[in-house]
Amino acid sequence: MIEVGQYYDLLVAKKTNYGFYLDAGNLGEVFLPKRHTSQNLDINDNIRVFLYLDSDDRPIATTEQPKVCVNQFAYLKVVDTSSAGAFLDWGLDKDVLVPFSKQHRRMEIGKSYLVYLYLDEYDGRITASSKIDKLFDEKKPSSFQQNQEVDLIIGNSTDLGFKAIINHSHWGLLYKNEVHVRLSFGQSIKGYIKYVRPDGRIDLSLKDANQTVNTRSMIIINYLKEQGGFAAVHDKSEPQVISKLFGMSKKAFKNTIGTLYKQRRIVIERKGIRLVEDT
Repeated sequence: MIEVGQYYDLLVAKKTNYGFYLDAGNLGEVFLPKRHTSQNLDINDNIRVFLYLDSDDRPIATTEQPKVCVNQFAYLKVVDTSSAGAFLDWGLDKDVLVPFSKQHRRMEIGKSYLVYLYLDEYDGRITASSKIDKLFDEKKPSSFQQNQEVDLIIGNSTDLGFKAIINHSHWGLLYKNEVHVRLSFGQSIKGYIKYVRPDGRIDLSLKDANQTVNTRSMIIINYLKEQGGFAAVHDKSEPQVISKLFGMSKKAFKNTIGTLYKQRRIVIERKGIRLVEDT
């Protein structure tokens, strides 16, 4: 079923001097103003458009790209307020409304807020809400895989780190001792699934674990080459020594030399680690 608030590939059903009527299935024919497309369209041509409601609450099409679709989150700025609520700039001619009942706190013009877009169940209008804490079912299982790249939106912070929205569908956590960049509320950033816990909670990372392992491996291999193939350091060495030599924690060092050993790139001896000659 076709709904407003999403992108669709639609066929041109009619042409007029002012624009085109597109076949939107259950929504009927939806108008695409000529000013919203630079293409020379003809009947039965296919065009990708975004559907929303005009000022008279009629479905209308545009080739302009909004900052967010329905059922997604975004960090948007308030451009106006009225007795109905606050209006947010989401990149289209008609601003999106956040009713007072859907505001976590009273919104102010000029400030930005993290909101969720949805279709109002009573009138079908595209509406936003800043009450996002309870929008996710914590028991809903996810299909995320370890090391999977995902889109994150930074939410609120906790004593452990930063809560982030994963692919507009789940909460996850970035541990503060693993975050070495400045993060701000509402920021969009790429991340990775670190671990999906048995209870369904998700740990996140800003680093690709596979790339991190490869980087650490090259640091150790290059150091061994510089030292003539042997380094008097091993998994029993002091953390301070390991950090000074390789710039990594003892745990990361142990995991990396374990991987290199399995790959037969190094030999772990009693007094240190030795590079395999043909590495």
